[in-house]
Amino acid sequence: HVQLVESGGGSVEAGGSLRLSCATSSVVFSDNCFAWFRQIPGREREGVASISIRNGFTDYTGSVKGRFTVSRDNAKNTLNLQMSGLKSEDTASYYCAANDYWSDDAMRGDEFEYKYWGQGTQVTVS
Repeated sequence: HVQLVESGGGSVEAGGSLRLSCATSSVVFSDNCFAWFRQIPGREREGVASISIRNGFTDYTGSVKGRFTVSRDNAKNTLNLQMSGLKSEDTASYYCAANDYWSDDAMRGDEFEYKYWGQGTQVTVS
């Protein structure tokens, strides 16, 4: 059973930085995708960043390009999201997700491609 546990959320002033981490309880498939999503109450969940274990390719939603960096530490089974230049509109609950296969849709941030989800961590930018 795969478990994902996020950490690193909190409150920060606009322009500041935060680093989110997501620890996995066991090794997932070697040819799959990981992603970060975020959600504001009353709105649909949005794909923020994704990374392919197959080749290390990453993809980002337009609003975070150049500010957020997703990475994967395979030795530590950890997914990270480095966020800088934070804006008030980045305020949301952030979720890490993993699936057990690679797909274009997963890399594009389709939440229905992801089977495993963390419990979420709150990021507040003021």
